[in-house]
Amino acid sequence: MKIILATQNQGKVRELREFLGDEAIEVLSLLDFPDWEDVEETGVTFADNAALKARAASQRTGMIALADDSGLEVDALGGAPGVYSARYAGEPKDDERNIDKLLHALETIPEDIKTARFRCALVMATSFGEEYLTEGAVEGRILTERRGSDGFGYDPVFYLPEFARSMAELTLSEKNTISHRAQAFRKVIPILQALKGRQKVDT
Repeated sequence: MKIILATQNQGKVRELREFLGDEAIEVLSLLDFPDWEDVEETGVTFADNAALKARAASQRTGMIALADDSGLEVDALGGAPGVYSARYAGEPKDDERNIDKLLHALETIPEDIKTARFRCALVMATSFGEEYLTEGAVEGRILTERRGSDGFGYDPVFYLPEFARSMAELTLSEKNTISHRAQAFRKVIPILQALKGRQKVDT
């Protein structure tokens, strides 16, 4: 059985393969389709954007397709940057500029109310028109400066009280245990296993 994860991020593909632990399910990505045209993410929520990508991937390939959309929500900023997390500082996307803009926006905010969360919405779409949504979230707060060199995105300024470290200071195995994306992936595995063998097209 082949499925497609609608991403060009091979790290996400490796994560899904690890969570599946099922050699009977082959996970492809958008890198396996060189002529792929990106789907415009016009949704107002993470779930909206994930559904747009999963739906398009399933329709174009005939396979079960999964797509995620995730980002950072900061309470003191009314939930921003939210769905605009990757492009918070504008185009082209740049993690460092995004962090700089975030820290500047929070300069005058008291430390105890810099609460935030990473949120992920994962949608699985089938060629039969079915869609399934799973979600994950991890709570923390925003630091005043970067800490740690691992991870990506906002990880260096996202502090996890239970670990007393930033997300960028965690080991990969620790991050994969608690991350918002890992939570959503784990929830979708039993649904995917139940759908095994129901594809219209095994390409």
